[in-house]
Amino acid sequence: MFFEQIKTPGLGCFSYMIGCPLAGVMAVVDPQRDTTVYLRVANENGMRITHIFDTHIHADHVSGAQQLRAETGASIYIHESAPVSYGAEKVKEGDEFTFGNALIRVLHTPGHTPNSISLLIFDTARSFEPEMILTGDLLFVGDIGRPDLPGEKILDDQIENLYNCLYKKLRNLPDHLEVYPGHGQGSLCGQGMSAKQFSTLGYERIANHMLQFSDFADFKRAVLSNLPARPQSFSGIISGNMVNIPFISKCDSKNYVLSADETDKFRKTSVVLDLRDGLSFSAAHIPGSIHVDGSVDNFLNWIGVVIAPGTQIILILPDCKSFEEMLLELQRIGYDKDVNGWLKGGIHAWLESGREIQWLPHISAANLRMHLTETNPPVLIDVRTAREIEHMQIKGAVSMSFDSILQQKLDLNPHEKVVVVCQSGYRASIAASLLQAQGYVNISILSGGMNAWAMLK
Repeated sequence: MFFEQIKTPGLGCFSYMIGCPLAGVMAVVDPQRDTTVYLRVANENGMRITHIFDTHIHADHVSGAQQLRAETGASIYIHESAPVSYGAEKVKEGDEFTFGNALIRVLHTPGHTPNSISLLIFDTARSFEPEMILTGDLLFVGDIGRPDLPGEKILDDQIENLYNCLYKKLRNLPDHLEVYPGHGQGSLCGQGMSAKQFSTLGYERIANHMLQFSDFADFKRAVLSNLPARPQSFSGIISGNMVNIPFISKCDSKNYVLSADETDKFRKTSVVLDLRDGLSFSAAHIPGSIHVDGSVDNFLNWIGVVIAPGTQIILILPDCKSFEEMLLELQRIGYDKDVNGWLKGGIHAWLESGREIQWLPHISAANLRMHLTETNPPVLIDVRTAREIEHMQIKGAVSMSFDSILQQKLDLNPHEKVVVVCQSGYRASIAASLLQAQGYVNISILSGGMNAWAMLK
């Protein structure tokens, strides 16, 4: 049996390829929008892609199933309850598919969405016992899928479905079963995920905190108390994945080049999205810019949190990526027609034009501790999750969600001294840039976040 896990950069998503080299056929599960990797792997291993499975209607990324179907002639398979209009084959509990020595059996595992499935994988050349399970967004390494994305109206039902699948449907499956999830660390489809890319069902039963509850009521309270931020992009991606998806093709970056003059003109109707590292953004940036460090694994999710779909965007590129690479990654979350272009020469071109800049200072943990003893200490805004704050917090810090910041539901004087806090400084830089763009003029960031605070003696 052939098996390969493929990680999508920027999102924390996993897709899978399962097949049999002897039979020359394979299936792809949860493909990313740009499909070159699947065509290459299939060709290198002498197999044809004949089946494409989506484990559910995805919220965090645009599915590549339709593009891959056009390129291979394979059929798309999704659960019978999925309300898609693009023409897919429907599957149900117990359906089986054979690819030479590889066998896939469908389990209906609602909870993350009503139409979620998991896939049991058998290598029949070795045994007729299942070897692994692709859990989609039901069970992650170290966490479980969130149930709130399909909407408030069915949230209670979704939580109950999630509990029944995790605690009842999976109960009879063996401990040795390898667990391969749809997402890893950094995804906002869950939180608290491990950096490991797979686990076993037995180990998750021991170590996954969301599998330790003795009754449904405690499980439900835990789920509702720890829902991560919902990106603004998710609703648009969900609806887009239910209909015909436009194919993507390579772009010519020359068509998107902007000068400092053009950037200054376009920013009146666009958002400047600065993708450089935090310290570079801190030192100098275009006024009103929103900062998301594009070098980390989950940066696309955070773009989806802070930039509403349909917003026109101008990019300030990080050193590590070209415009073509960045545009492709934005297309994975459905920002197809939103990018006006990129500033050639980056912040240096802007500085050389003599235009106004802003900066966003960092404050060390030691200096912050000193300032907190002053007569007029700064206001601390903590943008971490409730679970993180329970573990450790700075006395007097105000917990504030990204939703509150985006909706400008802040009871703050625009000139008040504010320090934004998160665990490492990454989210604090995003939140601080939003506050600064909203007119707060005395914002700073706790450098190193609570990790640095914890190191103080």
